[in-house]
Amino acid sequence: MFSIISLWLPILLAAVFVFVVSSIIHMFLPYHRSDYGKVPSEDEAREALGKVNIPPGDYVIPYAGSTGVMRSPEFKEKLNKGPVVFMTVLKNGPMSMGGSLVLWFLYSVVVGIFVAYITRHALGPGARYWPVFRYAGCVAFAGYSLALLHNSIWYKIKWSTTFKLMFDGFIYALVTAVTFVWLWPAA
Repeated sequence: MFSIISLWLPILLAAVFVFVVSSIIHMFLPYHRSDYGKVPSEDEAREALGKVNIPPGDYVIPYAGSTGVMRSPEFKEKLNKGPVVFMTVLKNGPMSMGGSLVLWFLYSVVVGIFVAYITRHALGPGARYWPVFRYAGCVAFAGYSLALLHNSIWYKIKWSTTFKLMFDGFIYALVTAVTFVWLWPAA
């Protein structure tokens, strides 16, 4: 019997390889440096936001709370006057990457599990190179990239940022596909 458990090695190694490749991309390649811009009058903006002591979380300004409020002239005036903001507030203090890196690795393991599950059901042991590559790569690309589109559709993240992140996902999908091809069980 060919079980998903027999694919534990490609699942884990693909996650390790994706983790390393993503670290290289974000530490050494410059193309993500333009993903976020500086707010004009940053010090004044920080001071104004600091005065209201916003707890960590996700927020929208102006906030409607219901479709009825969204239709009101007062809310429409706020939208027209601006600014209109989607923002995430983090805890004060130095940014710690440890927890995010652990979660990123675990996410990569989850993507690998889905790759293994779908590819295993589509193909048997001893499958040829291209079918394994196609299935594994397609599922990995879906896992790493497709859900990013809604950020640009709904939250107006720059399309260039989304496409750069999807390009990263394409690279992670290639790494995952090659790892599964390399370690795919023989017949």
